Amino acid sequence: MKAFSRRGFLAGLTGASIVSFSRSPAIFGLAEPAPLRKFYSVLSCGALGVKASFEQTLELASRFGFEGIDPDAAFFAQAGEARLKQLLATMQQKKLRFGSANLPVEFRKDNEVFSAGLKKLPDAASWLEKAGVKRVTTWILSFSNEYTYTENFRWHTLRLRECARILADFGLVFGLEYVGPKTAWRSSRHPFIHTLAEIRELVEAIGLKNVGVQLDSWHWFNAEETQADLLKLKNEEVVSVHLNDAPAGVPLDKQVDSKRELPLATGVIPIREFIQGLRNIGYDGPVAIEPFSTALRAMTGEKACETAAEAMKKVLEL
Repeated sequence: MKAFSRRGFLAGLTGASIVSFSRSPAIFGLAEPAPLRKFYSVLSCGALGVKASFEQTLELASRFGFEGIDPDAAFFAQAGEARLKQLLATMQQKKLRFGSANLPVEFRKDNEVFSAGLKKLPDAASWLEKAGVKRVTTWILSFSNEYTYTENFRWHTLRLRECARILADFGLVFGLEYVGPKTAWRSSRHPFIHTLAEIRELVEAIGLKNVGVQLDSWHWFNAEETQADLLKLKNEEVVSVHLNDAPAGVPLDKQVDSKRELPLATGVIPIREFIQGLRNIGYDGPVAIEPFSTALRAMTGEKACETAAEAMKKVLEL
């Protein structure tokens, strides 16, 4: 239901408008209904520390109520087209969608390693295309001992543009994730990209329409960002989203990237604010839980997935 503007109401104060006015929840100080959720929940076993095959992940996702799973280009190539077709049919039957694939190129190392990975990217991308996958993501290291910020920015722009061009040939969008904790970007001589504003500058410098951002509530929190920062985004800029919480009792400048919790576990990260931001921009992509939780990793794979599903259900109800 649309909120009434004061000017519109006063200009058209008729019997009919009074009836409509009386039904508006905003008139009595009630909150307007939250925008409908367009994004979908994804089971990412790797992010939970669970070792599972693609087939096992598919079954676990269906059993525990997830709406999608992450794709695996290497597995698709190994399985072959006939087996892939069967798996896609099973996914369709279970009403599961794909999340995002990891970029299979190591662009952070020397030219030889990068070039070798880049040569293999078209084949991996072709398998993702055959499976109907649309999203690929990677993360950006937030520091360097070797490169200044400007040198590092130029270096990332050139390399990631090459990757993005190949992905575009196969209809794939490419999301870049910044790493926010101060303990990371203060650990070396030269801090690098660690905020949403900076990663958007990198996206702009790359200059291709298929490049956007991957959001993570952990990095958003550690970068001291708010819902207002999320509202600067458009839906088409966001490729994928990760959810988690931060351990309680740890100062912001002491938070360590590898120590996280399930979303809503501690209440340190304002997940409701984060989720409402996604709703308000109409985000319609995948949302996965990435907690790096030692407690979760100590569970059996099935129990860890079930626990993550319970946390995701609470998030989706916000």
